[in-house]
Amino acid sequence: MAGPTTAQRGTGQQKDTRDSPPRPRAEGRRMSRRTLLIVIAAAVLLLGSGAVWALYGSSWLRTEQVRITGVDVLTPAEVEAAAAVPMGAPLISVDTDAVAARLRQKLPRIDSVDVVRSWPHGIGLKVTERQPVLLMRKGAKFTEVDAEGVRFATVDKAPVRVPLLELAPGQSASKRRFGSDRLVREAVRVAGDLPEGVAGQTRVVRVVSYDAVSLALTGDRTVIWGSSEEGVVKARVLTALMKASPKAGHFDVSAPTAPAVSSS
Repeated sequence: MAGPTTAQRGTGQQKDTRDSPPRPRAEGRRMSRRTLLIVIAAAVLLLGSGAVWALYGSSWLRTEQVRITGVDVLTPAEVEAAAAVPMGAPLISVDTDAVAARLRQKLPRIDSVDVVRSWPHGIGLKVTERQPVLLMRKGAKFTEVDAEGVRFATVDKAPVRVPLLELAPGQSASKRRFGSDRLVREAVRVAGDLPEGVAGQTRVVRVVSYDAVSLALTGDRTVIWGSSEEGVVKARVLTALMKASPKAGHFDVSAPTAPAVSSS
């Protein structure tokens, strides 16, 4: 029986070559990728552990100082004491929300405060104080009222150019219906709508009822304002009246479409 031809032997050899892939090289590549992934995972773990240690366990990032900005009436010492920032604690562990809450609770003069970490060793407190727009007499002292009607502080001396609020509703229907707090907010709205020039001359904002607010200005002048409604229009009308009649002593803008002016 004749053996395989040269062509057949050649074909058989080529088939054997195709059916035998280089397995050791592929397995080596898979092992290399697996080793690389293990190395990367180990590096990430080490870096993470180091970061945690640096933030919480080391002495590098500890709270060492408090920086306070924005205070005017309050002193930095008052704010720092009320904030009670845990000195020496890891900076990352300081509860900034709790610090802000303590400040607002202990110091009602603070309207808002931003508490931020100042790496590597500080806490920053950016304070915004409430500003008085009206004063309420309390014996020999004065209670400051801000633009939202919040009574936030009692002071011995009245701040300059802040009008006194006089509530005289008696047992009026307005007091029974709205209460004193609502009447205070109405007075605050009126004070906020006053033209700048008039606001600087206003000594007293007097509230008898919801729709009976009047102003006592310097020079024994008076303004009947009415309710707090249409405040912007009333302010514009009052400014025009005062320019047209600079020597008048009595202005009525309670009905801004039909204002009135008189000498007394």
